[in-house]
Amino acid sequence: MTKVWFITGCSTGFGRELSKLVLAKGYKAVVTARKLQDIQDIVGPYPSQALALPLDVTQPSQIQEAVDKAFAHFGQIDVLVNNAGIGYFGAIEESEDDEVRRMFEINFFGLANMSKAVLPIMRKQRSGHILNIASIAGLVGYPAVGYYNATKFAVDGFSESLSKETAPLGIKVTVISPSGFRTDWAGRSANTSKIVIDDYASTAGANKDSIRGYSGNQPGDPVKAAEAMIKVVETENPPYRLLLGKGALKSARIKLDLLKKDFDTWEEITVGADNPLS
Repeated sequence: MTKVWFITGCSTGFGRELSKLVLAKGYKAVVTARKLQDIQDIVGPYPSQALALPLDVTQPSQIQEAVDKAFAHFGQIDVLVNNAGIGYFGAIEESEDDEVRRMFEINFFGLANMSKAVLPIMRKQRSGHILNIASIAGLVGYPAVGYYNATKFAVDGFSESLSKETAPLGIKVTVISPSGFRTDWAGRSANTSKIVIDDYASTAGANKDSIRGYSGNQPGDPVKAAEAMIKVVETENPPYRLLLGKGALKSARIKLDLLKKDFDTWEEITVGADNPLS
């Protein structure tokens, strides 16, 4: 139980439940949020195990300062959980540039910069595990969240490359891909475009209303998700991707079937695009 966890976005949702469970299991943890008062109840019972730090992942200087303080305090960082993230609702044509760029700064660039800040420590240790919280929306596109999809597809591609670069160094990477869980993702954490185009009412509009409507009543249990993440870290051969929730598994299998259908149907055209001499 000597591992040190560094978890971002701990004020709500997965980050909150995971940090509580990690500490309860006896691990050490760096628990972060933009506002320290939001996480004091988590770290309070664990004065020797927990370190609470303020962290806005859109601020590179704060990222480096937090990582430096964590390493100075514990002398190691074994698990990084890139959990901080937000949602945003709007058809692609409706979506506002400032909101989209803000979401990319948090969901993708914040995650990437956190990873880059911790990697020198893990390389020196020749060990570590990075858990990047993506989404089933990093595998499957849905109406009303096209730009959110884009941030999570970016996380997926980034993570796959990172896993291949760091595997020989003893550093593991796992992408966590949940479906609907009872977090605040679809509540106050996700803004909605002020632009509404009637032509998208039956696609983006309908899906937005559906997701907003069941916020707080999703089938996924954040505590069980946290338990699954800990199991992934504790196992000797963790998966590159962990789907969480029946909805995620169903959507992923549908996507696999659609990909195979297209690949097989268009195989002749695909292969025929090569130079015949190659």
